Amino acid sequence: MVKKIDVLRHELVPEHIILSDKEAKEVLEKYNVTIDQLPKIFDTDPVVRAIGAKPGQIIKIIRKSPTAKKSVAYRVVIESSKSILSRELGEE
Repeated sequence: MVKKIDVLRHELVPEHIILSDKEAKEVLEKYNVTIDQLPKIFDTDPVVRAIGAKPGQIIKIIRKSPTAKKSVAYRVVIESSKSILSRELGEE
């Protein structure tokens, strides 16, 4: 029997939050960037899959930091080649 692990409960996995469209727009305006300029994260990432994020959505990642207490980063979800191939083969 395979034991499933809840990646969201693992101590080394930082908090991931899907931003609303309004929040995403505010982040892009605040940092004066376009969505294409954000770092990427694949839709096949275990945490992305666990929280149900879709390509094009922005994720806020909050990490604990010993010096700053918390560190915030943003990533845009992109489709992986594995997802594209699965869709083309009708496996979804």
